Parts: sequence; structure tokens; C-alpha cells
Amino acid sequence: MNVDRLVLALAGTLVLVSIVLATLVSPWWLLLTGFVGANLLQSSITRFCPAAVILRRLGVPTGCTFR
Repeated sequence: MNVDRLVLALAGTLVLVSIVLATLVSPWWLLLTGFVGANLLQSSITRFCPAAVILRRLGVPTGCTFR
């Protein structure tokens, strides 16, 4: 698995977890969903993703999107 796929898996997991927490705990957890969406939007424009930087430093092989 490369950085690109892990970033998408992390984003999807965070969105699903925040929806469950918003349903069970507090609607304020939807802010996490908004943050993930905003980060995905800015990374699509700038090609900079903090999660990709961390994953690269952990030794995950790079993909074609985040180099």
C-alpha cells in the first residue's frame, strides 16, 4: 500500500468515525468531517498533505500523487 491509498483510507475512516460520533455523542464531531473535507480540497489544489508527509517519514512508499 502506498501513501496515496493510505491518505484516502485515513480520510474515509475519519469521516465515518466522525459521523458515528456525531450521531452518538455530539453534533460537534461534524467539525472533524468539515476539517477532513477542507484538507482534501486544499491538497487537491496544492498537492501538499500533512498526512502524506507523516506517512512518508514513517517509510511508506510514495505513490504518484503526493511526492
